[in-house]
Amino acid sequence: MAIKIDKEILEQACKEIIETILFCLPNAYKGTVYRIGKPPEMTAKRITSGIIDDERKTISWGLPERSGYNPPGKPWVTYRDEPNRPLEAMSWCVEKQKSWTAEDPKNDSRSIRLQVAGEWEDFYHMEPVLIRKEDLYLNNEPDLKYPTNYNNKTLWQNSEYAVVAVIKIHFQQDTIKIGSPETKVIKRLSRALGTELLSYELRQQSVEAMRKLAEDKLNSCNILSDSLRNAITKSGLIFSLIKLELGFLREQWEDILLRHTDQKGIKHETVRALNKTASDIAGASDGLGDDLIKIQDRFLGLSLPPEGGENWIRMQIEERWNKLSNKIPLNEEQKKEIRYGIDQLKRSLHLGKDPDILALYDKMHEPLKLEWIDLIYREVDHIDLDFLDRLICVLEDHSLNLPYKEKSRKSLIRLKALAQIMEQLEKNTNVVLREILNGYSNGTTSHILNRNTLG
Repeated sequence: MAIKIDKEILEQACKEIIETILFCLPNAYKGTVYRIGKPPEMTAKRITSGIIDDERKTISWGLPERSGYNPPGKPWVTYRDEPNRPLEAMSWCVEKQKSWTAEDPKNDSRSIRLQVAGEWEDFYHMEPVLIRKEDLYLNNEPDLKYPTNYNNKTLWQNSEYAVVAVIKIHFQQDTIKIGSPETKVIKRLSRALGTELLSYELRQQSVEAMRKLAEDKLNSCNILSDSLRNAITKSGLIFSLIKLELGFLREQWEDILLRHTDQKGIKHETVRALNKTASDIAGASDGLGDDLIKIQDRFLGLSLPPEGGENWIRMQIEERWNKLSNKIPLNEEQKKEIRYGIDQLKRSLHLGKDPDILALYDKMHEPLKLEWIDLIYREVDHIDLDFLDRLICVLEDHSLNLPYKEKSRKSLIRLKALAQIMEQLEKNTNVVLREILNGYSNGTTSHILNRNTLG
């Protein structure tokens, strides 16, 4: 993995994600996180494993099993798919960047024990942890040599993601299925782990840069101007991660708020109806209809604030329908259905703050509920530390019963710390560059930074 994280910090992050999964999924009893090393070796190494007791109160940690994935781990060439060698789920997750679910261990084509010893393993789900390459390499992607599969095809050549880890969760017999809610929870939490690892990486990069700053005055200034400036421009990444976390909070909130209403499935039902209309329109097979269906399906995976969401619908969906209607004549009934569907999509963005629906939810005090709605549905256009403080404070309230609020709270705390580090980095950088440009020649760069910090 290109990410460089202290061993203890990495292990703690892995333990937290396993702990979250095991306590959230009552049918899960064991979890393991594997680290995927830097190309071309891409060594898969087990970081830690946790097993929860029968009372589901205590988790035992360690690497008790004999396995080729225990340190020092297995290089890619020893676990990739090859003829006359047992297929491994690890190979599938790393190469395909997709999950693998063993819902029928006796017929699991990627069970080593089944293929070698005729012994079928337990029920499990494996999920790759993905990070965008452009986020992973802040100073542009290095010239890495990615390995190839057995057919000499380079891995991840057409993918914008890199696999940095793999999560494996074991389940009780006959309690896990492909595409089940449990697999979706693990996928969501794998993204959270990716965010956390990336946060640690950003923080460590910042700390390392600051340490180098004190080594040599002129050399440190060059590092600041060439390297730290590039890192600071990536502060937009932190903002994107904050918005992603806000979207995750909106999803959780709307799930519990709409759970017992007839508005629960409005988003999916509307997209399904619009997709059917696009499919039924004659002549839409030239690509416009397929493109429209694809973008409408993409909308299902987004959780946007109302104003920004309506703009997205207008630009991405409504404009495509206009192009399609200009090319293919539509009758009045079709136009009416399309207009109604688009209006319903826009309406779905406001359901989580609808006064009538909110009035039915009595599990929170009214002032807290109003503040919570104001925070998660606000149109955020910059990093606001006061806003983050308020949001973190509300997430600490016990009456806010979201399934993953603690994980979100921890992520926001780390992102806030990163934002503060970036803000301080920018101030320090400006001080150093200004001093150098003004002909400063006495003392050291570290003295300048200390003076700026103390002042």
